Amino acid sequence: MTRIATLALLSLALVGCAGKTAYRDSCANQLDAAWRELDIAKAEGFAGTVSYSKALALLTTAKTSQQFEGYQSCTEDSEKARFYIRESRAGR
Repeated sequence: MTRIATLALLSLALVGCAGKTAYRDSCANQLDAAWRELDIAKAEGFAGTVSYSKALALLTTAKTSQQFEGYQSCTEDSEKARFYIRESRAGR
């Protein structure tokens, strides 16, 4: 009986660890793309816009989420940041 309980606990632990990696690649890819786009927007002179500032704040939050293995929120914040970068480059 103790073997079954031990196996069940081990299985739960492994499932919990596997769930943390679901958005890992997406987070990294979105974050890298957003930082590149932000650099381009800055070079084009859009660094003073409100949308640029919102994007920068979201990227900071996304990077923090990535560091604490919050990959899903990292992905979502990176996608929002990319939206605001596009808005910044459009002059909004």
